[in-house]
Amino acid sequence: MLVIDGSFGEGGGQILRTAVALSAVAGIDVKVVNIRARRPEPGLKRQHLTGILAAAKMCNAVVEGASVGSTEVVFRPGSIRGGRYEFDVGTAGSVTLVLQTLLPIMAYADSPVTVEIRGGTDVPWSPPVDYLGYVIEPHLREIGYGFGVELARRGHYPRGGGLVRVRVERPPRSFKPLDKVKSGKLLSIGGVSHCVRLPKHVAERQADAAARELAKRGVGVRMDLRTEWYEPEKDPHLGPGSGIVLWAITEWSILGADSLGERGKPAELVGREAAMKLLEELSTGMAYDRHMADIIIPYLSLAEGSSTIGVSRLTLHAYTNIWLVKNMLKVEVEYSGDLDSPAVIKTRPGAGKEI
Repeated sequence: MLVIDGSFGEGGGQILRTAVALSAVAGIDVKVVNIRARRPEPGLKRQHLTGILAAAKMCNAVVEGASVGSTEVVFRPGSIRGGRYEFDVGTAGSVTLVLQTLLPIMAYADSPVTVEIRGGTDVPWSPPVDYLGYVIEPHLREIGYGFGVELARRGHYPRGGGLVRVRVERPPRSFKPLDKVKSGKLLSIGGVSHCVRLPKHVAERQADAAARELAKRGVGVRMDLRTEWYEPEKDPHLGPGSGIVLWAITEWSILGADSLGERGKPAELVGREAAMKLLEELSTGMAYDRHMADIIIPYLSLAEGSSTIGVSRLTLHAYTNIWLVKNMLKVEVEYSGDLDSPAVIKTRPGAGKEI
């Protein structure tokens, strides 16, 4: 059994999510210790527990230590099965972070698979659901992994209540390598600005502020920023909440950025924040934004061939995933650049277990 120190690197939930996903895919028994040791409240939260139990159900795994607050978990995977699954975080815990564990596993299912998850779709410290659909999915489709994302209901902190369905019609059971360092010329910008249980002008002001900031900074390409709002009597959300996700379509890539609303935070500031984040991503000229940097690494570690990618920032999350895939799958990974700087990452198949 492989023992993984959960306090390594970023020392949060990332190392646990990736370890469980790779365990299920590669058939490696793992024990993760010191879970979330670098967080103010160490141990499993509901979001992490949901991810572990969901993964266990999909691959018929034997799990020990799966309870809120646990700092050690043993995961012994079985075979990955398709079908329909429903999971509920029970809080505003992030649906997209649960899916970071489940999506690699779903790719290796023995038949089509649908996952329905209830929880937070637009919450702090996690990718918003629109980022999943408009940035993550196109990148994974490029390596041969297409899936559908249906947003039935949004969920914001602190009440949650969001509902997302993800469908993989043809699990690929393998991934293609990538050779993409630069983003190329900026072609257009898209975005979704939403608000629930709030006046319509909140979503409109967020979108307008983002567009004005981008134009002020010299962005002259076509912008398609749509707003999403609900009539009060037809609004199904627990809310209130708001946010905006932007994505830049370039010659060779898609880069994303986002910002969330909160009580006392002007809608204009939400829009400007997202715009400035996107401009920062574009300024490096790299093909992948800082969030895709850590998300894509597990997939490239499983790809059938060597990959070379450029990332706008080598985050501690990405560094942690590099360390983990090297230790779990014996993949060779090299990177140029320092932490919190643009970097080129190269992966090569190693002597790991045949999948």
